[in-house]
Amino acid sequence: MTKKENQETVHNKIILIPTDFSEVCGNAISHGVKLAQTMDCSVCILHVINKETRALLKNKNVGVDYIDKRLNEFKKYYEKKYTVHIDHLVVEGSIFEVINQVAKDIKATLMILGTHGKKGLQHVFGSYALRVVIDSPVPVIVVQKRHIRHGYNNIIFPISNELEPRQKVQWASTISNLFNSKIHLFQALETEDELNSRLNIITRQITKVLDEKKLPYSLTIADKPGDFANQVIKYAVKNCADLIMIMTEPNYDVSGFSYAKWSERLMFNEAQMPVMCINPFNLGTYYYELS
Repeated sequence: MTKKENQETVHNKIILIPTDFSEVCGNAISHGVKLAQTMDCSVCILHVINKETRALLKNKNVGVDYIDKRLNEFKKYYEKKYTVHIDHLVVEGSIFEVINQVAKDIKATLMILGTHGKKGLQHVFGSYALRVVIDSPVPVIVVQKRHIRHGYNNIIFPISNELEPRQKVQWASTISNLFNSKIHLFQALETEDELNSRLNIITRQITKVLDEKKLPYSLTIADKPGDFANQVIKYAVKNCADLIMIMTEPNYDVSGFSYAKWSERLMFNEAQMPVMCINPFNLGTYYYELS
């Protein structure tokens, strides 16, 4: 089997959207359906029945068929509005295990995950969203209450000392082609010359690819070392960003830099900008050419 054939077997052009029926998950569905329309994908809306669901059903004095009814309402509404094919699944179990297992089973392309923020009250779609993202076999776009506007016109692409940025470059290229986006490269500044040299090499590799693909981009280097997550957020706000793209590398740190902490800061940013999180370990298996 060729590499291309193998890639095709793990990609079904499906966007997976878990929901707990909260407002922020409703925004995730709206976000994902609009994205699916542009990407020519179908949508799978997932609800995981757990103790919170059972408590909800008990309070409403309804059965499990209530969940199917709600999901069918989503299906009818969004299929009519956006002409996107939508399926739904109801699975019982642990949210941490079920969501990512479903992503594998249906061979999803992307996941859209609604979150209430770092201090959110919801069990999973709040402060524990990071765990779902880190274990995901596919890229996850984390959204809060902020609605998607006219697509991803401005993509913020932070450049730090990542182990493997190629998947992020591929996704940035794909989204830029879909939305005619400008890619804003924002390079960190380190205190050590060796780390800055590494950063410069990474940046040259990235710009070479973007030049070859003739994609519009700009390059800005941070003014000072330290607190790169905060600098990225400020830069994103200044440039009216529609999407921030990051790699999630929770078990790999370099001097003065923690990926777990910086990913979390960006994922739950106060400006509520959507953040696309790509796990390079999992994408070693699920990586494919999108454009």
